[in-house]
Amino acid sequence: MTDLRKVNIDGHEIEVPADYTLMQACEQAGAEIPRFCYHERLSIAGNCRMCLVEWVGAPKPQASCALQVKDLRPNRDGSCANIRTDSETVKKAREGVMEFLLINHPLDCPICDQGGECDLQDQAMGYGRVGSRYEHNKRAVDDKYMGPLVATVMTRCIQCTRCVRFITEVAGVSEIGLASRGEDAEITTYLEKSLTSEMSGNIIDLCPVGALTSKPYAFNARPWELEATETIDVMDAVGSNIRVDSRDGRVLRIVPVVNDDINEEWISDKSRFIWDGLGRQRLDKPYVRKGSKLVATSWDEALAVVAKKLKGDPEGIAAIAGDLACTESMKALMDLMDGLGVKNIDCRQDGAPLGSGPRQEYLMNTTIAGIEKADALLIVGSDVRHEAALVNARIRKTWIHGNLDIAMVGMPYDLTYTYDHLGNAVDALETLMKSTKGFARKLKSAKNPMILIGQGALTRKDGAKIMRLCGKIADKFGMVKEGWNGWNVLHTAAARVAGLDMGFVPAKGGRDLAGILTGAQDGSVKTIYNLGADEINEDLFGKAFVIYQGSHGDRGAHRADVILPGVAYTEKDALWVNTEGRVQMGRAAVPPKGDAKTDWKIIRALSEHCGRTLPYDDLETLRVKLCADHASFAGINHAPGAVAAEKFAPAKLGKTGKPLKAPLKSNMGDFYFSNPIARASQVMAQCSKECSPLREAAE
Repeated sequence: MTDLRKVNIDGHEIEVPADYTLMQACEQAGAEIPRFCYHERLSIAGNCRMCLVEWVGAPKPQASCALQVKDLRPNRDGSCANIRTDSETVKKAREGVMEFLLINHPLDCPICDQGGECDLQDQAMGYGRVGSRYEHNKRAVDDKYMGPLVATVMTRCIQCTRCVRFITEVAGVSEIGLASRGEDAEITTYLEKSLTSEMSGNIIDLCPVGALTSKPYAFNARPWELEATETIDVMDAVGSNIRVDSRDGRVLRIVPVVNDDINEEWISDKSRFIWDGLGRQRLDKPYVRKGSKLVATSWDEALAVVAKKLKGDPEGIAAIAGDLACTESMKALMDLMDGLGVKNIDCRQDGAPLGSGPRQEYLMNTTIAGIEKADALLIVGSDVRHEAALVNARIRKTWIHGNLDIAMVGMPYDLTYTYDHLGNAVDALETLMKSTKGFARKLKSAKNPMILIGQGALTRKDGAKIMRLCGKIADKFGMVKEGWNGWNVLHTAAARVAGLDMGFVPAKGGRDLAGILTGAQDGSVKTIYNLGADEINEDLFGKAFVIYQGSHGDRGAHRADVILPGVAYTEKDALWVNTEGRVQMGRAAVPPKGDAKTDWKIIRALSEHCGRTLPYDDLETLRVKLCADHASFAGINHAPGAVAAEKFAPAKLGKTGKPLKAPLKSNMGDFYFSNPIARASQVMAQCSKECSPLREAAE
C-alpha cells in the first residue's frame, strides 16, 4: 500500500505519495517549477538551485528537486507543511539564482543553435531580473572535442551535469566528467577523446543552455523555420518514435519523441544523425541496363521490361525483400507474386530460420518495457548494445534499479553492464541445460526469467538447431508461463517482423533465400525481384536478371538490370512492426526525390503491365486488405506480450540435431554502415572512422 502524505501548496491541500519530491508534489498541485539540472530519468544532482520554493517556517528557500515529501515535518499545530511557489521570497531567490547563472554566460543567442528552444532563454524571461549587476570580466572556457557529432561552446555551460549523468547512468560509458571546483569547474571529456557511446547525441537534447549542440546540424536552420513530422525510425528493429524536422523538402534534423513503452525519450546516434544520407546517392529515375551500362529511361519502358521478364515460368522467378522495406510494399509485392504463381519469395535477407511456427516464435514477447519486470536474463549470440541500443539501455536501467542477473553465451561484448560469461560456443548452452549450479540456479529461482536470442545465433547454418536448444532451456527454467513470456528474439531489421507476419516466406514447394541464390547461380532461377535487399553479395545473383527497387544507389542497384526508384522512410506513409510485434504508423516528412515513386504504387502500376492488376488503388484500400488478410496489422501501437503464453511451447521450435562448435557472435558488422542510408551518410562515415576502432579495441 502506498504511503500518502498531505502537503499544503499555495493554499491548496493535496495528498501525494511520501516518496515524491517536493517538485513533483508542486507540479501535481498545478504549480510550475523551473529547473535546469533536474531531469525525470536521471539521478538528482541539486546543482542549479533554480527550483527553490519557500517552506513556511524554514530559515531559507528549499531546493524542491532534492527534498522528499516524507522529509517535511508538520507545523506545530499538527497541520501539514505549507509550501509557497509564488511568494516574494521565492521570486527574489529565483532572480538571484538566474543572475548568478548569467554572470559568465556569453551573449551568443543570435548565433547559438539552441536559440528559440533554449531553457535558459525561456527561464531568464520568466524568472530573471531586468538587468545584471555584474560588472567584472566574464570567465571564458576552452571548447572540448567530443567527436564528429557533438559541438561544444563550453563558456555557455552552467554545470548542470545532465550530460555527465546521462553518459554515466543511461549510456553506461563514463566519458564525460566535471573537473575542478568552484569558478574553475569545467565539463570535459577524459583525455580529450571522441565520445564512443552509440547514444551520445542525446546529451544535445539534455543540455539546457546550448553548450552542447549538434555538429552536423550547426547553422543550418532555426527551429521556427522547420516543419516537424512525427514518424518511426527504421535504423534498427526497435521502432523508436522520432520527429523529422525539414525545410523546403529537405530533412535537416531528427530528434526523439517520448514513448515510455519503446525508446522512452532517447534514440541512437545512427537514428539521429542518419539524415544527411537521405539526400545522397539517391535513385531518382528509372534505369535499364543496355549492354554493360545502366541507362536512364521512362517509367513506362522500365515497367514494360520488368513485366516481360515476370511473364515467364513462375518457377524461374523469385522475390526478396530487404531490411528497410515497408509493410505496404511487401504486401503489394507478395500479392503480385501470388497472382503470377510465384512461390519463391523470402523476406529473411540474412537467412534466419524464422516464420514456420506461431507468431511468438519470432517476437520479443517480454516487450521492451517488460524487461523491467525480469529478474534473470540469458543473452545468446548478440551484441545488444549495437544491435538495439534502446533495448540495451532498458536492460541497463533494470540492472541498475532492479535485481537483474545477466549471463551471456557467445563472444563477449561491452554491454555497459556486468554479466556472467558462460562460454563462446553452443556447448555452454548444453552445459547450462544440465547444470543445477551457478547461473542455472539463478534462472531456476527467478520469478520472471527471460532469454534474448540474437540474429548472430539464428543466421548460422545450424540456427534452427540452436533455436531448439534455446527452446528447451526456456522450457526447463519456466521462462514461458501464464502471464509471462520470456522467449525473445531480437531482430535487427525494421522490415523483418512485418514480413514474417504477412507470410513473406516460401509457399509450399517454393525456394527460400539460399535456394533462390543457388538457383540464380545454376540458372534455374532466371529473374529476381529485389525489393531493397542490399546486404547480399552481388556475385551470388549469378546470371539472373535482377530487378532492383529501392531508394539508394547501393549494392543492390550496382548489380541490377532494371532499377525502379523508390522512396526512403521519411518520404512515405507506411506501417512498421518492431521486434516486439508492435505495429506503428510512419508518416511522410518530405516529398520523393526526382521521379521516384512510393514503393507500393510502383508495384501496383507494374501489376497492370503484367495483366494481374492488384485490387487496390489507394493506401487506405491496401491497408484494409492487409488487415483482412493478416489481423495482427490492425492492432496499431499494441504489443502482444504474454498473450496466450500458456499455449506456446518453445521446446518444439527449430530442428533437432547437434549444433556446430563455432563461437556465437553478432552479425552486426560496422554499426555505422548497417544499411544503404547509413552507407550514403558522410556523418556515419566519419563516426565509423573515429568510433569503430575504439569500439573494436574495447571488445
